[in-house]
Amino acid sequence: MLWPSTVIGAGAGFVVASIPGALLGALLGQAMDRRLQLHSWAHLREKLGGRPVLRDDEVLFVLLGRLAKSDGRVVEAHIQQARQEMQRLEMNDDARRKAIAAFNLGKAGRERVEGYLQRLKQQPHAAEGVLRACCRMAWADGRAGRDERELLLHWGRQLGWSAAKVQALAGDYEPRKAVLEGPGSYAEALRLLGVGPDTAHSEIKQAYRRLVSRHHPDKLQGSGASPAKVREATERTRELHQAYAIIRKRLEF
Repeated sequence: MLWPSTVIGAGAGFVVASIPGALLGALLGQAMDRRLQLHSWAHLREKLGGRPVLRDDEVLFVLLGRLAKSDGRVVEAHIQQARQEMQRLEMNDDARRKAIAAFNLGKAGRERVEGYLQRLKQQPHAAEGVLRACCRMAWADGRAGRDERELLLHWGRQLGWSAAKVQALAGDYEPRKAVLEGPGSYAEALRLLGVGPDTAHSEIKQAYRRLVSRHHPDKLQGSGASPAKVREATERTRELHQAYAIIRKRLEF
């Protein structure tokens, strides 16, 4: 990624003192990029115009607003989902006000986000969190239209994800098409463990243990994960425990 001040500094330095000047100019420009948090030419234009650079959480709500409005109108389910994301991030009143402003900015559809996504691309953990939140918003009203799916794929590419990887992630949030028996049902438990009704008992147990090991919140200890991420892992682990208990009771093994 070519940061603007770095490029300008290298070019100016080359004009003044050839290659040594270009190297010195690039170093000075890179220091300026970092100090001013300039990650793209769009950021530079924003700085010159006096517009503040959005923080990562504000970028998230711009994306959520864009998704909510993508099929024509924002419904109550989208508003509720945005509130849930604020709770997930444990936002204080000031952060909530900024998130609401960013959400409205996203609804207007005029904010360019590519430069911000390039910045997030350097933070894989944060990038995945953004895509997961976008998936939750896309299906907040029970369906994801073509425009919403295209936005998810486009933003995923900007964050360095393949289309297949984005689609697999989205599948975690897409409402199941199969008719289930109800909340906490046997069919739902099988789906959560990724097994079928004819899967051998030993394989079900192995799948359960493998998933618990992968998602257990203890794996996040010392990793710098946010409280929201730890809670998400805890909830996922709880669901896996419940699913296994349902299957075990049904099959009595």
